[in-house]
Amino acid sequence: MTTQNILTELLKKRILILDGAMGTMIQTYNLTEKDYRGEQFADHPYNLKGNNDVLSLTKPHIIKEIHAAYLEAGADIITTNTFNANAISQADYGLTEWTYRQNLDSAVIAREIADVFTTKDSSNPRFVAGTLGPTNQAASMSPDVNNPAYRNVTYNELVVAYKEQARGLIDGGADIILIETIFDTLNSKAALFAVECLFEEMNQQRPIILSGTITDNSGRTLSGQTTEAFWHSVAHARPFAIGLNCALGAEQMRPYIQILSNVADTFISCHPNAGLPNEFGEYDQIPEDFSRHLKEFATSGFLNIAGGCCGTTPEYIRQLVMAVKDIPPRHVPIRKPYSTFSGLEPLVITPFTNFVNIGERTNVAGSARFRRLIKKGKFEQALQVAHVQIENGAQMIDVNFDEAMIDGEATMTHFLNLIATEPDIARVPIVIDSSKWSVIEAGLKCVQGKAIVNSISLKDGEPTFIERAKLIKRYGAAVIVMAFDETGQAASIEHKVEICSRSYKILTEQVGFPPQDIIFDPNILAVATGIKEHDDYAYNFIEATRLIKHDLPHCKVSGGVSNLSFSFRGNNAIREAMHSVFLYHAIKAGMDMGIVNAGQLTIYEDIPSDLRNVVEDVIFNRRPDATEHLIAFAETVKGTEKKLVEDISWRNQSVEKRLEYALVKGILDYIEEDTEEARRNVDDPLSVIEGTLMDGLSTVGDLFGAGKMFLPQVVKSARVMKKSVAYLQPFVEEYKEKHGDMSKSAGKIILATVKGDVHDIGKNIVGVVLACNNYEIIDLGVMVPAEKILRSAKQHQVDIIGLSGLITPSLDEMVHVAQEMARLGLHQPLLIGGATTSRIHTAVKIDLMYDEPVVHVVDASRAVGVVEKLMNPNSQKSFSGSIADEYEQLRAYHQQKHRKPLLSIELARQRKPKINWRKTTITPPTFLGVKVFHNIDLRQIVSYIDWSQFFHAWELRGRYPEILQHPVKGTEASKLFEDGKAMLDEIIMANPAPPKQTLSPQSHITAHGVIGFYAAQG
Repeated sequence: MTTQNILTELLKKRILILDGAMGTMIQTYNLTEKDYRGEQFADHPYNLKGNNDVLSLTKPHIIKEIHAAYLEAGADIITTNTFNANAISQADYGLTEWTYRQNLDSAVIAREIADVFTTKDSSNPRFVAGTLGPTNQAASMSPDVNNPAYRNVTYNELVVAYKEQARGLIDGGADIILIETIFDTLNSKAALFAVECLFEEMNQQRPIILSGTITDNSGRTLSGQTTEAFWHSVAHARPFAIGLNCALGAEQMRPYIQILSNVADTFISCHPNAGLPNEFGEYDQIPEDFSRHLKEFATSGFLNIAGGCCGTTPEYIRQLVMAVKDIPPRHVPIRKPYSTFSGLEPLVITPFTNFVNIGERTNVAGSARFRRLIKKGKFEQALQVAHVQIENGAQMIDVNFDEAMIDGEATMTHFLNLIATEPDIARVPIVIDSSKWSVIEAGLKCVQGKAIVNSISLKDGEPTFIERAKLIKRYGAAVIVMAFDETGQAASIEHKVEICSRSYKILTEQVGFPPQDIIFDPNILAVATGIKEHDDYAYNFIEATRLIKHDLPHCKVSGGVSNLSFSFRGNNAIREAMHSVFLYHAIKAGMDMGIVNAGQLTIYEDIPSDLRNVVEDVIFNRRPDATEHLIAFAETVKGTEKKLVEDISWRNQSVEKRLEYALVKGILDYIEEDTEEARRNVDDPLSVIEGTLMDGLSTVGDLFGAGKMFLPQVVKSARVMKKSVAYLQPFVEEYKEKHGDMSKSAGKIILATVKGDVHDIGKNIVGVVLACNNYEIIDLGVMVPAEKILRSAKQHQVDIIGLSGLITPSLDEMVHVAQEMARLGLHQPLLIGGATTSRIHTAVKIDLMYDEPVVHVVDASRAVGVVEKLMNPNSQKSFSGSIADEYEQLRAYHQQKHRKPLLSIELARQRKPKINWRKTTITPPTFLGVKVFHNIDLRQIVSYIDWSQFFHAWELRGRYPEILQHPVKGTEASKLFEDGKAMLDEIIMANPAPPKQTLSPQSHITAHGVIGFYAAQG
């Protein structure tokens, strides 16, 4: 049985114990410079005091005594005295050439004493973890503030140093490789690369434990990564365990070890310091307090391996053993195979994720301006191009320097090193793009996050494809696979699918590539070129995408969208319309992401119908003269303008409609002018925010949810909203002062967009509306982890906590925040809001986690009323009680709805309709094509209404007419139904049926209909 199998079996039964601090114990010996030197280094030209690793050579008996003390205390795993035993760190002591020997002897010492204890009690085997520390250099950070791209250590140098160190540890008998105290993830990725290469060379494996360090309450490593992003960056190595150590005490480490426990599908280790150091750098936390904190971790289900770091001694380990001995170990979860990427922050693609925009402007082929800046060496300005792309909604950026006059390797290294110093850019994953493998490899050595390689293909044959795929996996990146093979680029549906299927099989079965890390690019090729063979290119991509997503589980599909409209370069209006129409249909077919200009996407529904029709004729090759029609239409469009020939007819609408139009289109040009006009039309300027602007933002939300707007467009809408609100704010304050509404704060409210979500559109509006009603708002911004929300709530002594989220992963994080509020004994009411939230989710998932009131707020206009009721002692109890009753009914309905048994697939297939097509009479239609019906009598329509959707719109889910008899909803549904019918009667009375085929100028509501029959295609 292998060491990994033995450890796995033990970890199914109990929490294993790691030893404590080697350095803390060495300090108790009060060693002198002479002790460190020993006889071996008596004449060494460097001072050696403080170089603990050399003691394995000069004072091995001390290291052996320390190991024995920890084993006596109950440690299952002891760590070798090799934290700094690498060539990079030992250079400070002039001992670079001794590093292999340091590691070898350290491992031998630990091995010998561990075997002694195992021999004493074979039922309790002891293990040796060979320690690889972080080195004293960082691959992601510059030591020179004046030269942010400079690095005093390279990835290659780290790989060489780590490989030599690991070889010594393995030769000395280490059971485990422990890569610990990781403050820069790129260093650990180099260590993983080195260790995996060594395993391959030696034809043997060792379990790997990774342990990062969170430097402060920001929840990030020293190089800026969040805990979750750190996991996604190193998960490719499939470590035996991952955890955290050092920097923080257990109490401060808790939220971050909980995050790891939630996201990592492997064992979790934790060895914190003995509290935080005092002003003298000493540790005051006593063993009882240390073990009490770790016991709580264990009972919360966070731990598989526990131990101590700085300040801990054998007594801490002895107390820890007693504290956790009867607590079952954490159960390793099975994670869903979602695609995960990371920069400083994580990006997780779930089935609910909207289309992911990959910014194309940091590609010398995608932006002439970027190319000019790079060629002139103006890298600071080039960084701004990346920054703007992300501001405009790009969730990744594609970086490419393939140009004859650019040194690709050097430029890629320099630019990515600069990006690492810009948190606003480095937070997103990087797509490393080049046709040269050497440039791709140079890029992979610069990014600490989980990047994407763009691209590899089968065009150079299977051996090269496999070799590069193995390296990409070892570097810890995902991969885009182009639909090329040895015969060339795939153009037909069949060829695209065949290449992608073949690549998928090779990658998953021969390389071991996770399918969720495979992104296929089935080639978006130019259409409307005048060449007949090109006419099906767009349609072929869409249909190939549909088949690829169906046949190749968990993979993703991407593409370079601008290629589609290459024949119309210079005509932005046509190109943008082509891109938006294509994306609208490709996304429905399963396209997950694409390289686009995130700032230039047209809303599908806003494309004039005549242009949209001719573009869709081209995209789907619906008519033989589609290209000619589009070319002719393009002649009517100004080539360099973003819109069709000047159309400002929307300016003739009411101010309310103009504001809505500006919000949906993201137009800032007239916003202050229109906001002022709207303000003059009302008494209270706040009503403009709560009414007109909120209505417009609701339209944006509906379009985004329907896939007819993309994230960059929503970001533009948010900017319009912010500018309008900023303009109104002074008038709101003036109105309040004038009407004597400047009383003291009505209450203090904290608002935060939860971790995992970077969008704060709705939250900002809620904050403004509440602030205008005398509430003091503390806005924590976006991507706020639970611990910061709760810490801030305590610090500011707030009355209410409000959580917001736009995307689906926010929902789980809100549940987590509620759980933490309950655990910490908070009492503030909790408000839940945002696009993905709902009353049913709040009732079923969040409310049960927290005993205080949890209220789902539908939109900003309801926030003030909800908060007033919660803050008023006279209404809080009754309001909270009514919410609790409503949630209880919703939970009961949800539970009842999910009790319905499902048939087996076999039985369902047996029950399928059996139609004898030979004997079935199919009545042919009386006409083909379209038929329009004008001015239908409204009274005729009423009897055909399906009221189900009416009840859905009022959040009363159910089918009509059964809902009227529903035990919970029936009474309210019946009232609503009577109100609806009465309103219909009023409408009909006010709108008598006009004469056939004429339009009555007096009627306000008319009904028309259209039907169509079309001949089936072959």
